[in-house]
Amino acid sequence: MIFFLFIVFLLVAYLIGHRIFVHRKTFTGTAKLYGKTVIVTGGNTGIGKATAAELAMRGARVILACRSKQRGEAAAQEIRMETRNDAVIFMQLDLASQKSIRSFAETFLKAEPRLDLLINNAALAAPGRTEDGIGMILGVNHIGPFLLTNLLLERLKECAPSRVVNVSSCGHDLGTIDFDCINTHKKLALGSSDAELFRAYTHSKLCNVLFTHELAKRLEGTSVTCYSLHPGSVRSELARDINEWHTHIIKAIISKFWATDPVSGAQTTLYCALQENIEHLSGRYFSDCQLVQVKPEARDDGIAKKLWDVSEKLCGMA
Repeated sequence: MIFFLFIVFLLVAYLIGHRIFVHRKTFTGTAKLYGKTVIVTGGNTGIGKATAAELAMRGARVILACRSKQRGEAAAQEIRMETRNDAVIFMQLDLASQKSIRSFAETFLKAEPRLDLLINNAALAAPGRTEDGIGMILGVNHIGPFLLTNLLLERLKECAPSRVVNVSSCGHDLGTIDFDCINTHKKLALGSSDAELFRAYTHSKLCNVLFTHELAKRLEGTSVTCYSLHPGSVRSELARDINEWHTHIIKAIISKFWATDPVSGAQTTLYCALQENIEHLSGRYFSDCQLVQVKPEARDDGIAKKLWDVSEKLCGMA
C-alpha cells in the first residue's frame, strides 16, 4: 500500500507538472496513404480508433484488428462514414490466444497483397492468464505483438519501405525485466493486487521498448523501420479490469489534470507512422512527437537480445 501511494504521489507530480509546463504537439505531416495497407490492433476504441480514422482519412486501407466482432465492426462502420473511405475493415484478433494470432496472420496474408504499416496499439492491465498459460499482461502487451510482428515481417519487407510502430508508455521507466519470474511463472510479476498489476504493466511497456530496440537491429538493411512511443495519458478503457479504490483515485487524478482526448493521444503514433526522414532513428523511443532518450536498461543490447530469445520460446518460434 505504501508503494502504491508513493506511485500516486509521483503520478500526481508528473501530471500536474506536465499539464502546466508542456504544450502537447500535433503531428502536422501531410503524407497521403493511397494504395497503402495498415493494421491497427485495438483499433475499435481510444487511441487505436483515432489513429485508424486519421490513417483512413489519408487514404489508407485500414484493418482494425480487434477481439470483439461486434465492437470492431461497429468501429469500422463509424470510421467509414466519418472518413468516406470504404476500405476500413474489421478482422478478428485476440492477442490472448496464439491460435487466434496465427489464424489472423494466415487470413491476412492470403487476403491482402500489401502491408505497409503495422501499429501494435492494443494493451491491457488485467489479471489472469492467456489461453496459452502466459500471464495476461505479458501475453497481450508483449508476447502477442511480438508473435504478430514476426508472422507479418516478410510481407512488410516485400512492401518496404514500411514501418512497425509499438505503442509503449512513459510507465516503462518504472519497469524492469525479471527473467527468473518469466521463465518460472510465465509472468512479469507475481500477485494479483492492483499494485502488482500496475508493476506488471510497467514491465510490459519496458518489453515494448526493448522489443523495438532489438527488432531494429534485426531489420537493418531491409528498409523496414520500427519505433516505440509514449502516447500521453488518455481517457481509455485500458484499466477497465482494475477496480480497487486507489485505482479510482488515479483515474480521477488523470482525468482532472491531464487526460486528453484520443485524437490528441494519437499524435505521436501518427508521427512515428508517417513522419519523413526518421528512418535513421529506427529502434528509438518517442514522446510528444519528438525523440526521447530512454534509461540504460531500456536500450541494453544484452537484455533486449535475451528478451527476444525468451519471447521466441513462449510463442513456439524457437
